[in-house]
Amino acid sequence: MNKFLFVLLVLVFSGLSNADVLMKPNFLLKDMAGIQHQLTQYKGKWVLVNYWATWCPPCLEEVPDLVNLYDQHQQKDLVVLGVVFDYKDVNEVKDYVDDMLMSYPIVLGDDSVIEQIGAADVMPTTFIYNPKGKLVKIKRGVVTKQYVESLIKSASTH
Repeated sequence: MNKFLFVLLVLVFSGLSNADVLMKPNFLLKDMAGIQHQLTQYKGKWVLVNYWATWCPPCLEEVPDLVNLYDQHQQKDLVVLGVVFDYKDVNEVKDYVDDMLMSYPIVLGDDSVIEQIGAADVMPTTFIYNPKGKLVKIKRGVVTKQYVESLIKSASTH
């Protein structure tokens, strides 16, 4: 039986939506410092997985807000994981991270990351998971501190 037919049968007989089937329940990423990050270890916190590239002006624009969010919230209710794609080499990434004072963990993006989290049509793209580990938003383009904080606030009032 081909994969498409199998997935279709699962959808029909389980009553799940297509998004539920495609949603990845967990991920395991290793950052440039060698530390592993698993979605389930951040239960109770918002998790932002931010795809970016060194050549991308909007990515550069959003870094200060992401650093600010991470620094203010990491001990309480939020984690930021940066995933860099389309870079020349590791030294280029390290220099960029140092120049931008990026305090949050940086993961070197590859096919494994895309398989676990998803692909992005544009840079930057941020995958936002709620404290229960559910993907609640894929934000294409610049993400701001104000946007994330309002998303968190509106989720907590529902």
